[in-house]
Amino acid sequence: MNAIVVLISGNGSNLQAIIDGCAKGTIPGKITGVIANKASAYGLQRATAAGIATRVVSHKDYSDRASYDKALQQAIEGFAPSLVVLAGFMRILTPAFVQHFSGKLLNIHPSLLPKYQGLNTHQRAIDAGDTEHGCSVHFVTEQLDGGPVILQAKVPIFPGDDASTVAERVHEQEHLIYPLVVRWFCQNRLQQRGNEAWLDGNLLSVQGYAEDEDDSEVAC
Repeated sequence: MNAIVVLISGNGSNLQAIIDGCAKGTIPGKITGVIANKASAYGLQRATAAGIATRVVSHKDYSDRASYDKALQQAIEGFAPSLVVLAGFMRILTPAFVQHFSGKLLNIHPSLLPKYQGLNTHQRAIDAGDTEHGCSVHFVTEQLDGGPVILQAKVPIFPGDDASTVAERVHEQEHLIYPLVVRWFCQNRLQQRGNEAWLDGNLLSVQGYAEDEDDSEVAC
């Protein structure tokens, strides 16, 4: 059984989607620990309600990113993970941390990467006049939001939409595609090779996995 550690900073809605996937058996893995950098993160309550061990490693207790990431790495290793999932973890990770977990570190970003790396992605898409937006699950590398994309989901942007409306649309898709990618990893179907993502022995495109709109697997 694959051991999954999830890192959070806030509400933990993507964490909940993965908890639900494990509970239903669609993800052949078990979340062995949830770690937050804020004690106030609501996701900790979600984990506790599901009987999952939690830890808080506060960035405020460390003088720099390197020392924090070293402590975070030790906390994660205490749960012996096969996979580390960033689910709204609002920290920029050091190269040493990323290298340590290379190949088993996933993130979800609220844009169609490589567009809109960083913050405020929904408003930036609106300001640019985009008619579609979305989210991307990717392997984490030393380049911020620049690791190989595994899967994307698109949503429309309509005239009159504001950032919160678009965010709600994007969140719905996040809760579908993140558990699916975690499932692929736990099924040993997904690998990172250098700066590439491979699924079922096939190199994924820059936009990640692409299939027909009615592909039943994506509707996990």
